[in-house]
Amino acid sequence: MDAIEKLTIADDAGVDDYEPQGTGAVFPESSRAQFAAAYPELPHILRHNLAQSDLLTLDALAALAGKLPPEEIEYNRGDLPIGVDGKPGSTGMSIGDTIRHIATSNSWAVLKHIERVPEYEALLLALLAELRPVIEQKTGKMLRPQGFIFISSPNAVTPYHFDPEHNILLQLVGSKVMTQFPAGDATYAPDEIHESYHAGGARELTWRDELAAGGREYPLGPGEAVFVPVMAPHFVRVGPQSSISLSITWRSEWSFAEADARGFNRLLRAAGLRPHAPGRWPAGNGGKALAYRAWRKIAGAH
Repeated sequence: MDAIEKLTIADDAGVDDYEPQGTGAVFPESSRAQFAAAYPELPHILRHNLAQSDLLTLDALAALAGKLPPEEIEYNRGDLPIGVDGKPGSTGMSIGDTIRHIATSNSWAVLKHIERVPEYEALLLALLAELRPVIEQKTGKMLRPQGFIFISSPNAVTPYHFDPEHNILLQLVGSKVMTQFPAGDATYAPDEIHESYHAGGARELTWRDELAAGGREYPLGPGEAVFVPVMAPHFVRVGPQSSISLSITWRSEWSFAEADARGFNRLLRAAGLRPHAPGRWPAGNGGKALAYRAWRKIAGAH
């Protein structure tokens, strides 16, 4: 599916049904102002008022896992190194038992695309509606809102990787430290890895200890959140208690253009050329993106 098709089917209409709630908002005015100053390229810590709710207990999350398709559930061992080669192995437990016994199951689990379930979709869209005016002023229409819930055992590690979305990770229970690295810097994520990812490759990155000096730690406790720019490499360590976090994400035409420019660069590299990396925001990357979309459309017609 090419980016033109992705933009056509992007389900963003529901965000328009929600409006910021003023003083009762989950993101207080000071956090919204901080987000406005930093979005979309500068990682930063935000405060939030999202309290633990009936939707976010371990029993509720285990039930949510039962409502999601198997491909939207990922869980594995929690005692991982920062860098992994391929997907980690499982613990042998079911996802329900993994979540209900997360304090002792030595596991890391993520429930993806929680917006498939109506009550979680409502939660996601209400949160994003508070930030939509700033987002759309800077990067255009909010596209493809999605939510992910992470349930982690004490001291679990999410290995070094990147993600294609604009992302805010809200910490709800327990603590963790996210270490982020500069987005768009080939030192931390080589251009070839970006290009292979957008062709269906893995998002996990190769870790080398010498990279550590370039990272910045963002400690998170309940009531704190961190913004993660598109494709910013990062890894996460959970604190001494089990953790629950909610990740609210969205795409923009800019993020799709950056991805498609990477796709076009992959074609150029395969032809023996050495293309320049796409520019970071506010660079539009429109020429390469349009060329790649045209190539995909032509290739798909044959």
